[in-house]
Amino acid sequence: MHQLVQDPLRHPATEIAARSLLTAPFWISGLSKLVHFDSGAAEMARAGLEPAAAFNLATIATQLLASALVISGRWTWIGAGALSVFTGLTILLVHRFWAMTEEPFRTIAFHTSVEHVGIIGGLLVVAILSARSPAA
Repeated sequence: MHQLVQDPLRHPATEIAARSLLTAPFWISGLSKLVHFDSGAAEMARAGLEPAAAFNLATIATQLLASALVISGRWTWIGAGALSVFTGLTILLVHRFWAMTEEPFRTIAFHTSVEHVGIIGGLLVVAILSARSPAA
């Protein structure tokens, strides 16, 4: 690998930025659900998750705490694992494209699910790399 590429990739700020970007969908969503709690609870109710307020609290806690673990590099595998399971569950519980018949909602849910699978892959890579690090 060329030194011009290698040096920035080895810089600690690059790693923090990458971890922050990977987890951005989670911590942004968690902060939004925290600040606009009623809207977050309504989102849970629309997905059929009751009691909606409890599911909203659990979602906020998972998204924010697990993101913090991944970004901090402390217990990264736990944070990445929690976000992976959470993301997989959202596919099964919310983005059920296989059970939808109305377009464009079916196609939107399909593409969202595929994006979620990609995020799960990225989180697994972070967990694998953290397991290889002596500081993990």
